[in-house]
Amino acid sequence: MEYKWVVLTNTTLGVIMSSINMYIVLISLPTIFRGLNINPFLPGEFDYLLWVLMGYSIVLASVLVTFGRISDLYGRTRLYTLGFIIFTIASILLSVIPSGSGNLGALLLIVFRMIQAVGGGFLMVNSTALLTDAFPPGERGKALGLNQTAFIIGSFLGIILGGLLSNYDWHLLFLVNVPFAVAGALWSVFKLRRVSSSGIKVKIDYWGNVTLAAGLVLISLGFTYALMPYGNSEMGWLNPYVVLSFIVGVIMLVAFIPIELRQEAPLFNLSLFKVRPFTYGIMALFLSSLARGALMFLLTIWLQGIYLPLHGFSYAETPFWAGIYMLSMLIGMVIMAPIGGALTDKYGARIVATVGMIIIAASLYLLTLLPYNFNLTSFELILFLNGLGNGLFSSPNTTSIMNALHPKDRGAGNGMRQTFSNVGSTISMAMFFSIAMSIFSQYVPVRIHEMALSYGLPADIASSLSKIPASSLLFAAFLGIDPASVLPSTLTANLPASIMKVLDSSTFLPNVLGSPFMMGLRISLYISIVLVVIGAVLSYMRGGRYVYEEAKGKEEAYTA
Repeated sequence: MEYKWVVLTNTTLGVIMSSINMYIVLISLPTIFRGLNINPFLPGEFDYLLWVLMGYSIVLASVLVTFGRISDLYGRTRLYTLGFIIFTIASILLSVIPSGSGNLGALLLIVFRMIQAVGGGFLMVNSTALLTDAFPPGERGKALGLNQTAFIIGSFLGIILGGLLSNYDWHLLFLVNVPFAVAGALWSVFKLRRVSSSGIKVKIDYWGNVTLAAGLVLISLGFTYALMPYGNSEMGWLNPYVVLSFIVGVIMLVAFIPIELRQEAPLFNLSLFKVRPFTYGIMALFLSSLARGALMFLLTIWLQGIYLPLHGFSYAETPFWAGIYMLSMLIGMVIMAPIGGALTDKYGARIVATVGMIIIAASLYLLTLLPYNFNLTSFELILFLNGLGNGLFSSPNTTSIMNALHPKDRGAGNGMRQTFSNVGSTISMAMFFSIAMSIFSQYVPVRIHEMALSYGLPADIASSLSKIPASSLLFAAFLGIDPASVLPSTLTANLPASIMKVLDSSTFLPNVLGSPFMMGLRISLYISIVLVVIGAVLSYMRGGRYVYEEAKGKEEAYTA
C-alpha cells in the first residue's frame, strides 16, 4: 500500500471514532441521564446538561493551537498516537461510572469527557496535517473529501449504535470507541512514519500558550455560565463572574498578539494571516460555525420535544428517532463531500466553497417557512439540501486552508482552523440558546396557562404550571423525558387522575412549546442566514487557486 493510503486509512479510523463518539452521546443523553438518575426539574440540574454538551468543546477550543504547535516541533505521528491512547483511557473511565450515582456521576461524566477531549485534540490537529503532508497538492481535496465522508459514516454509526445500545446498558455507549482507538493506535505505531528531529532546540512559547489558552477558556466559560439562571433571570448574562470572564478573556487574547510578535519561536506564526486563502478561509469557517453550531441542538429539541410526541412517539423513543429523521442531512453531506473535494483539486476552492455556503443559506431560509408541526417530506428535503451545502463547503474550504500552509506550520495552522470552528460553535450555542430562552421565558408561562385552561384544568393548577422554569421544560424536551413523570410532587400530589392524564398526554407539552419555540428558532435562523451570506462573500474573496508548494519562490509566498 502506498504511504498516502496508509495515512488516509489510519486517519479514517480516528475520524470515524470521533464522529461515533459525538453523535452517540448526543443521541443517547436521555439514556445516560436516566441511568445516572438526574431529574431535570430539580434546581441546578440544568448546569450538568450544559457542561456535558459544552465541556468537550471548551477543552478543544483552549488546547488545539498549542497541541498543533507542539506536534509541529516534536512530531505529529508521535502525538497523534498519544491522542488514541488518551481517548481510549477516557472511554474506559466513562464506561465504569456507576449507575444511579446522580450528581457525582454527572461530574465524573463531565471530567472524563474533558480528558477524552484532550485525546481528541491531538487527533484533530494532526489528522488533517498528516493527510496534507502525505498527499500531493492535486489530490488533497479528494483525500480530505474522503476523510469528511468517513466522519459522516461515523455519524450514521453513532446514531444507529446509540439507539440500539441504549436498550441494553448505557455504559456500552462509551466502550464502542475502544476497538477503533486501539486499532488506530497500533496502526499508527507500526505504519506511520516518524520524522526525525532536526536537532535544533526550539524554546517553547510559554506566555503565548498561557495567554491564548486562558483567554479562550475564560470566554468559553463566560458563554457557558451565561446560559445558566442567575437571580430572578432565566439567563446569566448579568452574573458578575460572567462579565469578569469576558473582560479578562478579551484582555488575554489582546495581550497574545504583541507577545507572539516578540517571540523567536511563536506559538502561532501570525504572518500566516498574510496568506489570503488562509485568512479568508478561516473567516468563512468561523462564520459558518457561528451560524450552524447550534442548529443540530435546535433541530433535536424540535423533533424530540415537539414533532415526534405529536405524532405518537413515546418520550423514551424520541431521541433515537430524532437521529433517524436527521439522517437526510448526513446523506447530503456523504454525497457532496467527496465531489466537493474532487472539484477543488480541479478548479480550486473559491467557487465550490462559495456555492456551498449559498446553498446552506437557502436551506436555512426554507426552514423558517415551516410550522412546528411540519410536513415530513418538506423537512427531510430541506435537511438534505443543507447537507449538500455543508458537504460542498467543508472539504474545499479545509483543502484551501491547508494548501496555503508551509509544511512546518500545518499542525499549528490546522489547530487554529479547528479552534476557530470550535469557538464559533460554542458562541453559536450560547447565542441561539439565549434567544430561545428569552422567547421561552417571555411566552411559555402565558402559553402554558392558556393551554391548561383550554384543556379544562382549574385556574390554580394552570397558574402553578405557568411558574415551572422554562429552562426545565426545555431540558426535559431535549432529554426526551415525559414532563408529567418529573413534575414537582408538591404540584402533583393532590391532582385527580383526570388532570394527570391531561398533563401526561402526548400533545400537551408539545403544543405549549411549539409556537414559542418557532418564534425563537426563526429569529436564530434569520441571524444564521446573514452570517452565512457574509461568510459566502468572504469565501469568494479568498482569491483563485493557491498551493504553497507551487507558490514558494514567488512574491505571494509568505516568508517562513
